[in-house]
Amino acid sequence: MTFIPPIKCQGIKSKLVPWLLKVTAGYNYKTWIEPFMGSGVVGFNINPVQAIFSDTNPHLINFYQAITTKDITPDAVRKFLQEEGQKLSRNGDEYYYQVRERFNSYHSPLDFLFLNRCCFNGLIRFNKKGGFNVPFGHKPQRFSKPYITKIVNQVSWVADRMQKNDWQFKHQDFSFSLTAATVNDLIYCDPPYVGRHTDYFNSWSDQDELHLYHKLKKSPARFFLSTWHSNQHRENPFVVGEGCWSEFEIATRPRFYHVGARKLNRKPMLEALITSN
Repeated sequence: MTFIPPIKCQGIKSKLVPWLLKVTAGYNYKTWIEPFMGSGVVGFNINPVQAIFSDTNPHLINFYQAITTKDITPDAVRKFLQEEGQKLSRNGDEYYYQVRERFNSYHSPLDFLFLNRCCFNGLIRFNKKGGFNVPFGHKPQRFSKPYITKIVNQVSWVADRMQKNDWQFKHQDFSFSLTAATVNDLIYCDPPYVGRHTDYFNSWSDQDELHLYHKLKKSPARFFLSTWHSNQHRENPFVVGEGCWSEFEIATRPRFYHVGARKLNRKPMLEALITSN
């Protein structure tokens, strides 16, 4: 069973976790290094004894650091969501935008959780000034008792794994995380998909993709990398043909993305898992 973390992210790899668990099984390594943490669903489910999770989005890192230091606890999450959920129920989108403005001023990790769980499609998106700008999800009754309990259980699950293992959460560029890798480590990269993703904290260009390729190729550690292979309209030029990733082993799996206001806009994609030799 795949456990889902409390912060939702576009492109979350929950459906691919069983595949990734099978692929990484049997590897002996000292530290699991995940330079593009996102939701953390892969590393959290693999449950390494020692891990470094990093991301350029400071709000993701702040949230999980707060769980590590117990500034955020399951009980605190329940109390906060109950109180904020009641205000949302009474005032709807007006209150959502008040919280969004409050978060953009003070960056509270609990406000980040609240917005993430009641914004449109659970997106994490920021404007050029770093302000969270996802609109309201139009569900004033979002925080029902069962839904709050679900989120609290997700926080409890992550907190329990943090307590039993040595996990670090770092706000930094992927280059710093990869530079620290040794021959005894295992790297899992899930970068923003080139040509398909922009949220200003995690924007991604062709140059970024090539930079990642060169860093991983030079790394003494083994690595796995998730990216897209193709969809019904086009192929990823970095994977197919003479693309830079084509020199490594490539496995593929079909996947549907459930982001979009209309089902018509939710298209299947062929996922690729790049594996070092």
